[in-house]
Amino acid sequence: MTVSENVPSPCISVCRMNPQSGLCEGCLRSIEEIAQWGNAGDELKRAILRRIEQRREKGAS
Repeated sequence: MTVSENVPSPCISVCRMNPQSGLCEGCLRSIEEIAQWGNAGDELKRAILRRIEQRREKGAS
């Protein structure tokens, strides 16, 4: 796996985990996705971004 910085992080510096959803209230990533991001390649980062978009569409927070 190649680490890349071509895909921008979804972090908006609102780092607070929602205890009910288990997601960050700022970027809607799980703690596992946040931990993976720094070493993830572009393909995994894009997959995480797709999951975030699906969560937004469903109104997750």
